Amino acid sequence: MQSSLIPERPLVISPTLAATIGLEEAVFLHVLTELMAHRKSRIKDQLRWIELTQNELCAALPFWALIDIKRIQKSLQDLGMILLDPQTTQQDSCYFAVNQRVDEAVQPSHVPSYTAKPHQAAPTVAPVQTGASYIPANWEPSDDWIKQCRQQNIPEEFVRDLVPGFVMYWRERKQARFSWGNAFYKFVLREWRGEQTRRGARELETEMSAQWWPSEDAVNILVNSGINATFIEDAIPEFVLYWRERGAVNGTWNTRFIEHIRRQWGKYSASIAFDTQPRRIAEDWQPSPECFDILAMAEIDEEFAKEKISEFVLYWRDTNQVHASWNTRFLQFIKYQWARRLESSQNLSLKHAENQSAFGKGQQDLGKAFQRFTDRSWAE
Repeated sequence: MQSSLIPERPLVISPTLAATIGLEEAVFLHVLTELMAHRKSRIKDQLRWIELTQNELCAALPFWALIDIKRIQKSLQDLGMILLDPQTTQQDSCYFAVNQRVDEAVQPSHVPSYTAKPHQAAPTVAPVQTGASYIPANWEPSDDWIKQCRQQNIPEEFVRDLVPGFVMYWRERKQARFSWGNAFYKFVLREWRGEQTRRGARELETEMSAQWWPSEDAVNILVNSGINATFIEDAIPEFVLYWRERGAVNGTWNTRFIEHIRRQWGKYSASIAFDTQPRRIAEDWQPSPECFDILAMAEIDEEFAKEKISEFVLYWRDTNQVHASWNTRFLQFIKYQWARRLESSQNLSLKHAENQSAFGKGQQDLGKAFQRFTDRSWAE
């Protein structure tokens, strides 16, 4: 008696096939063969073709989204289990075929077997094992897998050179697989992409030339990051000489130059900002804006400090001494001059203190101010 919970014909999936190619792939393949058995099809190149639209695929496989159907379809194509006719492929429909000749077909009610004899195998499909097994010591890829590699423009010599390493790797790992041919095919694709990348890098590798000059793009990158163009140009001869003496070859000299200039500019900027080299004061020397900010926090008048700059420069140029930080010297000088000014004001105030009712408080405030501005402990 048919259950009301199963209103339609159930899908019957071969466990062996699902274990070999994957459950989703086995379901897709089973549904496709069912559609071929009950719909109009045509024979071409000894294969049975059926035209299906995207809507028909979605209706036949309602438990998957279209994106999942496309993914599983691509997986079956990579395995060589199904074929799509490129000459009849349209935007919303295309012709499908199970990669099995018509004279090898079985009854529609059965899932086709893909363990055909070697002389009956399709030209682009490798025989699929019926169970997982360890890779034999003398394993070799079949001609079908070699042909698929050649279709990807991979030289056969390159493919066969990878076989010993592939076999040794998987024998040491002692893992079983259902299809060693499929695993080898993916391995070859990955190695070929890496080889192409390495070949491209080697072809670009050159020794440093005496006439080498960074590209316009490299210079623009450095200039746009705030590095002075003259600094960049001055650094080129040193960079060229260093790498010519080392005799190194490289395919990315511009990248190396950008990294070199950024490091050198960072060191140069730091040395300018935190210069520790003692030197004589310049004739047109001016204190940095931070000096006036510090003086303002000490309640010293900015105009008073600016009036003393010429005197400060003249004194130190006459003494012909060198110092690492003229800003620090200027701060000490201004604080000393400001303290003397306060001391002078204090003496004048003391002469008339007896006529002021707040003499005691005024004297105390002036004394504290004098002590604060003559304190040099912070600069020691």
